[in-house]
Amino acid sequence: MAWLADPPGSQAPPRVAFAVGRRVGGAVERNRVRRRLRAVARDAALPGGAWLVGAGPGAATASHAELSSWFGAAAAALAGVAA
Repeated sequence: MAWLADPPGSQAPPRVAFAVGRRVGGAVERNRVRRRLRAVARDAALPGGAWLVGAGPGAATASHAELSSWFGAAAAALAGVAA
């Protein structure tokens, strides 16, 4: 995960992009992972800025709780927020 913060005082919502490579699986599986990550990102309280979320092969078999935990830990490490 990578984060590029918005300038101080900006009220723009977070912009999130997903990088899900072919190692995750076929197109159907990659799109499923992308949808699941989008749901996790929607529930997270991310600060404004540009976020890039990368998914590896383990994301395809991870539960929603595991994805949420991984996502929250990465967001907290980058931005100091509880996602």
